[in-house]
Amino acid sequence: MKEARTMLQRGALRTVHLLALALCVSAGGDFDWTKQEKTSFYYGTFPTGFSWGVGSSAYQTEGAWNTDGKGMSIWDVFAHKKGKIPSNETGDSSCEGYYKFKDDIILMKEMKLNHYRFSISWPRILPSGSKSEHINEKGIRYYNDLINMLLDNKITPVVTLYHWDLPQVLQEKHGGWQNASMVSYFNDFASLCFERFGNRVKHWITFNNPWSIAVEGYETGEHAPGLKLRGSGAYKAAHHIIKAHAKVWHTYDTKWRSKQKGLIGISLTADWGEPVDVSNQRDIEAAERYIHFYLGWFATPLFHGDYPQVMKEYIGRKSGQQGLGASRLPVFSPQEKSYIRGTVDFLGLGHYTTRYVTQKNYPSGFGDSYFADRDLAELVDPEWPDPGSEWLYSVPWGFRRLLNFVKTQYGNPMIYVTENGVSEKRLCTDLCDDWRMQYLREYINEMLKAVKDGVNVKGYTAWSLLDSFEWDEGFSERFGLYFVDFSNKNKPRYPKASVQFYKRIISSNGFPNQREVESWKRKAVETCSSSNQLLAADPLIGHMEMVTEIVVPTVCTLCILLSAVFFMFLLRRRL
Repeated sequence: MKEARTMLQRGALRTVHLLALALCVSAGGDFDWTKQEKTSFYYGTFPTGFSWGVGSSAYQTEGAWNTDGKGMSIWDVFAHKKGKIPSNETGDSSCEGYYKFKDDIILMKEMKLNHYRFSISWPRILPSGSKSEHINEKGIRYYNDLINMLLDNKITPVVTLYHWDLPQVLQEKHGGWQNASMVSYFNDFASLCFERFGNRVKHWITFNNPWSIAVEGYETGEHAPGLKLRGSGAYKAAHHIIKAHAKVWHTYDTKWRSKQKGLIGISLTADWGEPVDVSNQRDIEAAERYIHFYLGWFATPLFHGDYPQVMKEYIGRKSGQQGLGASRLPVFSPQEKSYIRGTVDFLGLGHYTTRYVTQKNYPSGFGDSYFADRDLAELVDPEWPDPGSEWLYSVPWGFRRLLNFVKTQYGNPMIYVTENGVSEKRLCTDLCDDWRMQYLREYINEMLKAVKDGVNVKGYTAWSLLDSFEWDEGFSERFGLYFVDFSNKNKPRYPKASVQFYKRIISSNGFPNQREVESWKRKAVETCSSSNQLLAADPLIGHMEMVTEIVVPTVCTLCILLSAVFFMFLLRRRL
């Protein structure tokens, strides 16, 4: 600042330059947008005690959608509507995880995982959504069995309370997350989980990726409940989600923490936004705005007590231009700001990809929408690999940038990476998944570099253990380390090469040396050939099962009918 004051006396041109520089610095806290972090591969290991795991969610893997007293979720209803999901697929049976969790835990044990992240289905234990109406003890028993078996195998349960499957009753009666009453309903559900499972679960995640809940559920309608409340629905849903998280944190803090000694966090998913031109102030501001409208929308209130200033300014200004009397972004009262500030014991961070970002003005006549409010454009480099999902490009260096941004913006909180992985399209059935091994190698290495930068990362969760129901993409995309044959009623699991590759990263706690790391991929590919042979034989096995279960009973029935006709014919001749 002393240097700035001196320079101000040296002319108007230099003044403008310095003001721009000051704006650049203040825009992203201490984050240096111009620093180049695209460095070569780093060989080294993570700190002792670093936790390695895999993740899943209830609706994506459990199946058993109407079994043992489970109530309907918004995803049960949404997926059953024709045309919402490719080929009208649903998560009705999915991976049959409800019945096969013991087998899956054996797979985890073989991988030597430290933790397993899964979610509790709200309507499986509270079918009507309300604790006061009915508790489904069969659902409670299922999660008790899952948690107990994980602990028996020395795998730490990391439990997500809300991974998108709101009880349908609450959507129909109250409008779901558009209604402030969800705060109390969610707190009651969370309290029941603390009461029944909290003596064994020490890591709780309130919400998974609330950005998707708000934007895709209430703005674009791509996800359940499928509402298109443009310009206001996402902001309203997010407002209630933030308050619900804070309420649950305080409930745990006052009633359960001293007894159970657990931690309450939230899992926020965010892409990294890189300025198209790091020497262009407008691009830097657009990139920062991109991140604040994505990650900061939720992180800034929980760490600092209010929405990012840039969100308040942009949405407020555009609301005024549209003739509205107030901003479409809701406002926290002073009491609410104090209540929500600091309600994060750890930050769960999901990350998959990166975008280049540049300034783009959307006039008020364009219409009110979350996307237009940001005044920016997203770009990709055509050279970036994109093996599966159309939105997921492999850009490893963005991961390190994001982790360092969180460090500088939010005071270096304790971070658990709660989601990171890559997909392939359904038509690809080769279990030798080179692209996934490369993705894991490079992204985990960027995370290691961030740890060396001083970022407080405590654990990593690969997404996901199994191929599963991928929301509005159905079964067309596969994120799993294990291939699941959804055409077979038994849903057999087959290890991809990435299973062995990830297992070696875990056992080495990182990347010890070049020679050893280079051998991992070769050895992993060697092991996947036998899995490919098993997978190739699976259609034949399935055909034999069909013969056994359908053709044979049908032939037997026909034989019985023919015998009865023949017997009747003989009987009539005698008469």
